[in-house]
Amino acid sequence: MKYIIIGGVASGASFACRLRRLDENADIVIYEKTNFISYANCGLPYYVSSIIKDKNTLVLQTPDSLKKRFNIDVHTLKNVIAIDRENKRITIKDEVDGSISYDNYDKLILAMGAIANKIVPNSDNIFELKTVEDSYKIREYIIKHKVHSATIIGGGFIGLEIAENLQKLNIKTTIIEASDHVLTNFDPELSSFINLELMKNGIDVFVNSQVEQVISTENEVTIKCSDKEIKSDILIQALGVKPNSSLAKESGLELSIKGTVKVDSNYQTSDANIYAIGDLIALPSIIDNELNYIPLAGLANREGRDLATYLITTKSNPMKSLGTSIVKIFSLTCASTGYNEKTLKKKNIAYDKIYLSPNNHASYYPGASQLIIKVLYSKDDYQILGGMILGQEGVDKRIDVLSLAIKNKMKAYELKDSELSYAPPYSSAKDPINMIGFMIENIKDGLIKQFYPEDVESLSKDKNVQLVDVRTKEEYSLGHIENSINIPLDELREKIGQLDKEKVISLICQSAIRSYLAFRILVQKGYTCQHLAGGYNIYTAYLASK
Repeated sequence: MKYIIIGGVASGASFACRLRRLDENADIVIYEKTNFISYANCGLPYYVSSIIKDKNTLVLQTPDSLKKRFNIDVHTLKNVIAIDRENKRITIKDEVDGSISYDNYDKLILAMGAIANKIVPNSDNIFELKTVEDSYKIREYIIKHKVHSATIIGGGFIGLEIAENLQKLNIKTTIIEASDHVLTNFDPELSSFINLELMKNGIDVFVNSQVEQVISTENEVTIKCSDKEIKSDILIQALGVKPNSSLAKESGLELSIKGTVKVDSNYQTSDANIYAIGDLIALPSIIDNELNYIPLAGLANREGRDLATYLITTKSNPMKSLGTSIVKIFSLTCASTGYNEKTLKKKNIAYDKIYLSPNNHASYYPGASQLIIKVLYSKDDYQILGGMILGQEGVDKRIDVLSLAIKNKMKAYELKDSELSYAPPYSSAKDPINMIGFMIENIKDGLIKQFYPEDVESLSKDKNVQLVDVRTKEEYSLGHIENSINIPLDELREKIGQLDKEKVISLICQSAIRSYLAFRILVQKGYTCQHLAGGYNIYTAYLASK
């Protein structure tokens, strides 16, 4: 059986190596348009800044190493330009000399990945960052031309990662983002913490900015937006990606959402002898089974492995996705899984949410730092729908627990029973994951009632509501919600007479811990209460996002 793979990076290389481990006699051939295979896309920004110093470490395999170890024939700088489905034959163009050749397959695997979205074509000082060659070009240009300023169009993962790495080279960097916040997989109020981290480190961030024109000269790039004009030495386009599906479309294969190649649960296309994997396809969501296009390296690698397993053993493992992701932005780690609020609203899924701000480990052990956590869950059955976490340390393990909890259909309140490793340098006796479960159990059992930052404006004008801030006088004096009165928690019992039992007492503190304690005191004394989810900390972040 002869397998031809078009594309030799994440999914294609994973497929080929797994296939060989399962079938020593298969004829396996890879055609790759670029000069590199099996390279670490996610490491490219760190090569630009020399955090990764040796460019050879970005390449995990070479054509020679794959041939020696796996007996896989790899042809680089070979662009497959046509598929003859009837005769099971592909047409290949040599990217060096332009010559044309042909090859026949029994099974064809499409693993061409994605291509970068662009506003304007690349030029000497306009770049994208998608391939190893791209990273070489950017780094060489920066060194040769002694670049002092850069503009990045796009505030997604690659945009923010390259911004950090440019800033480490003392290059003044500006980010232009068309939407109302960077990292749009996060909700706006959490993204405001990300904005703050970027600005704290000298990155200028402009959101709600549509690029109208780009003018490139020999020494400068001018980016014209509706309300501003920005000049810099270089421009990097980081506008996300789209599936590289033009060959599939030209071959008459059926397409799906966002131009992805339509496949069944075993990656088979509308042609029984052609399969597609990686950033070329969409996957159903674990949450609601609807297709989502999520171009992530982890998914692509697993898809390649699963397809090889299916083709040799017929063992089917239909994959679904959550889009679990993580990114480093200076000292801040940002991670998310599942759906955000915008998506849940768009899908008309009834949900509730909580915020919490625990330390990453025991507060008495040196180096403790705060996590900002938001969890979304179903109002109907308490299934976890999504989560976002920001912090310096301990973000990765908590988001991974949430991802596994969603995959395994855990109820949100069941997180309280999670048995997690504990020692003071790593966690607290009640881990933040346990705290999520405790909070949602309290909501389920009616032991607490919340209101949200978006409710504050109307509540502050409602004559049937009394806003009570239970922080200290010093905290209150530094900033508070309009029309709120200040009764510190530790004085609440003695000053309870200042509260009106005919009104809904709406409690506020910094992170929603003291307001929860105040709630429990007051409801047991006959008051009708609610407290501000996330506290004043999240409220100010919400205001900053508007």
